[in-house]
Formats: sequence, C-alpha cells, structure tokens
Amino acid sequence: MSEGPKLYTNKPKKAQVKQFQQQQQMKGTGLSASSSTMGAQPSPPPPPPPPPPKEPFVRRYKFVWPLLLTVNLAVGAYFFMRTRKNNTVLEEKEVAPPVETTAPVPVTEKPLPSLPTAPVKLRDPIPENQQREIFKWLLEEKRKVKPSNPEEKKRIDEEKAILKQFIRASSIPTF
Repeated sequence: MSEGPKLYTNKPKKAQVKQFQQQQQMKGTGLSASSSTMGAQPSPPPPPPPPPPKEPFVRRYKFVWPLLLTVNLAVGAYFFMRTRKNNTVLEEKEVAPPVETTAPVPVTEKPLPSLPTAPVKLRDPIPENQQREIFKWLLEEKRKVKPSNPEEKKRIDEEKAILKQFIRASSIPTF
C-alpha cells in the first residue's frame, strides 16, 4: 500500500508530516466507517500551504558581493601596476644609450663653502679570528639566498668564491 518515499523540492516540517499522516489515517478509517453508515462526516482540513521558496544564492549572500568586487578590483590593480612597472623598466633600458651633444656647454663651478667637519676617529682593527667568523657567517647567508635569474646566481657564486678564499687564507688582508 505504501508508495515509497516521496521526493520533495522543499522538505516539509515534522508537524506537517504528522498532520498529513493523521489525515491519511482518518481517510482510511473514514471510508470503512462511511460505507457502513452514511452519517455526517467532518470535512478534512484544507492542505497546508506550500512552504515559501528558498531565497536565491545572490540574495542569501548579498553581504559577500561588495567584498568580492573590492578584492577583484585590488587584484586587477596589482597586476596592472606590476606589468606596467616591468614595461617601464624595459623602456628605460632601450632609451638608455647616451645622446652626444655637438656643442659643449660651459660649466662654471662655484666653490662650496667649507663645512666644519668633526675629526674622523679611527677604530680598532677587528681581530683575524673574528673576521673569519664573520666571513663564515656571510658565506652561510649567501648559501641561503635563492637567486631569481642566472646573472644573480653567477654574482652570488663569485662572492662565495671570494669569501672561501678569505676563509682559507693564512692571513686576511686589511681594508
């Protein structure tokens, strides 16, 4: 007799389900009772109105849209400025060749007024063992650096080679 589960687009509340089951029972008992006696039969209550449809996604999460638009605008501006900066760097490299002038402009130099300068204090030289420790630390830091292009990698490798020479040397030159 049961038809199996019904699929609803909107799930009914428990109270509505109970009311529907009571109506089905009353109809089942009412038919057998009414067939034997044609007495006054109470009319079943009208079916409950369908639940209101869910709000659309856009309306449910309307507070998200301004945030989403703002983030989108910020990301777009960031990419626009980043590519524009790269383009200006490339243009500067292309424009960089100097243009020679045919007529030299006479330059008159004015002597600068002498400013009072404090005497330069010479500091004590750093001991060799401390210099070696500093060079070792610099070498460790250079090893940690991740180069972004081959030129930078080559420069870092050259600096590391110089540091290794200083560390291995029997005496460290003074600068």
